[in-house]
Amino acid sequence: MVDLSTQYLGMKLKNPVIAGSSGLTNSVKSIQDLEESGAGAVVLKSIFEEEIAFEYEDILKEATAEGVNLDQFDYYDFHIKGEKLDKYTSLIEESKKSVSIPVIASINCVYSHEWTSFAKQLQTAGADALELNMFFLPSEFDRTSEEKEKAYFQIIEKVQKEVTIPIALKISHYFSNLGPMIQKLSETGIAGLVLFNRFYSPDFDIDKMEVVSSNVFSAPSDLPLSLRWIAIMAERVSCDLAASTGVHDGTALIKQILAGANAVQVASTLYKNGKGQIAEILNTLEAWMDKKRYSSLSDFRGKMSQAKSSNPAAYERVQFMKYFGGKK
Repeated sequence: MVDLSTQYLGMKLKNPVIAGSSGLTNSVKSIQDLEESGAGAVVLKSIFEEEIAFEYEDILKEATAEGVNLDQFDYYDFHIKGEKLDKYTSLIEESKKSVSIPVIASINCVYSHEWTSFAKQLQTAGADALELNMFFLPSEFDRTSEEKEKAYFQIIEKVQKEVTIPIALKISHYFSNLGPMIQKLSETGIAGLVLFNRFYSPDFDIDKMEVVSSNVFSAPSDLPLSLRWIAIMAERVSCDLAASTGVHDGTALIKQILAGANAVQVASTLYKNGKGQIAEILNTLEAWMDKKRYSSLSDFRGKMSQAKSSNPAAYERVQFMKYFGGKK
């Protein structure tokens, strides 16, 4: 019998499949179902800093229009944030009572640092770890790339002062110098990096003339981006690596572990195929390990990383040669 357990963020998981932050991890019942389906851990649906801020701003605008005395809004500010946080800490507390797998809290970060004090309350509620979902779209022309990158380190430092539980950082690939940036982030003392987050993508409704969302779910074709960078960064970072986006089946999981991942996060495939997809993914992994005579994940983790490759240049090729070089 093969051993599917893995170490991630200093925790031993029964297997490397983590239910990623989504609407499927927003209720105790759903989290129980995910555990029963085989998930090794869950990342709770993110608490959004800007969601709290926008709700406060909407109330403030309404009050201003009605001529209300704004001196009272220090109370409303506190009340709104407190109410959102109470709901989230209750989700953590009840989930911890209901499941045995690790429960990872998630904060969706923006530039403001006011929310960092929330992190300690999430730890107090019982979260086993904290995932900071950070993505600053490189479209702010009044901020230099250095200022944007500095914000990551400032936020990490502030959160580290608030909590003692492991911290993971979920980032995008939008960096001008991605490899060195990943390496520097890994050296801040965080326990893990998740490559990469998936974010809202706009589309146009040309009949209603409105901006709408597009490609809400990932696709298997999204896998190569994180696969490339897990493989490149394996053995070059000072923390664990988890792969996200494009992991839809057991074959994708196997590839990510071969690249060097400690774990993977899944969400879109659960929406498309149901929570039972976790068992299918794990069955594929177990059958493949039996076939290859691997008894544990450590037997093959990173076996195809760039550091162990006989052809490391293959991971850095950016232009098509074989497929389109001769096409006209």
